[in-house]
Amino acid sequence: MRAKIRDTEIYFDVVGAGLVVDGARLRSQPVAFIIHGGPGADHTLDKPTFSLLSHKLQLVYFDHRGQGRSARGVKETYTLDNNVEDMEALRQYLGLDKIVVLGSSYGGMVALSYAIRYPQNVSHLVLISTVADSRFLTRAQEILKERGTEEQKAIAQRLWDGAFENEEQLREFFQVMMPLYSFTYDPNSLQPASNPMILSPDAINVAFGGFLRSYSVLEELHKITSPTLVIGGRHDWICPPEFSEEIASKIPNADLRIFENSSHSIRVDEPEALRDAIAGFLVYKQ
Repeated sequence: MRAKIRDTEIYFDVVGAGLVVDGARLRSQPVAFIIHGGPGADHTLDKPTFSLLSHKLQLVYFDHRGQGRSARGVKETYTLDNNVEDMEALRQYLGLDKIVVLGSSYGGMVALSYAIRYPQNVSHLVLISTVADSRFLTRAQEILKERGTEEQKAIAQRLWDGAFENEEQLREFFQVMMPLYSFTYDPNSLQPASNPMILSPDAINVAFGGFLRSYSVLEELHKITSPTLVIGGRHDWICPPEFSEEIASKIPNADLRIFENSSHSIRVDEPEALRDAIAGFLVYKQ
């Protein structure tokens, strides 16, 4: 499905019912916006993990402008600010009231910015493997020097420079870096030919070569009013857990969970435990 909003067209998909049978009555389920990472990736990698929460939530997946199945446009418009405003426009387009906001990695940055700007529209906030300011860029490069292979260090320079020339280079980057992204990485389990993900080098270049270098919401986290769950992976190389701890310390009454057997891709490393943590948080914080 597609929504023509603001100056673009956003692809979105819905998993789960809004109304469910509960004994002799119908019950409304909360709606959750699932915000994908990257930038430059799309929503499809989140579906295998989070769609199993559809018995508790109606899930709205969407691709950021210029990414995945959403419309391409002027690459200079592929900004965090526009991602936040597109998300709010999509919420209004769907006629929704308060929503659960769940963001991973770069999606967590969008989620943080949205919850700061539109606190009245967020019922619950779930942040997975994310950061609140640009210091993660320096720290990730330090960790890469410690843990990375020479091939990984070389190919990561394209990320730091925002210099991917095409989708093939970006796909190669993720393939080479996967042992760092996933603590349970098994090269024999990958099936690239069946991967439906669409990559956008323009989006990741604009982010890492531009606005992420000055990104900071750290001093605004106190504005978040919704119950918040912050989740980090102990072995995360690009959004290391100290940043999750920092976020949780600055959001009033936030809950913190560090997954000891995960790197950045907690949805791959500990998917069942991740779902359990989210479901338990939503029930406990009703």
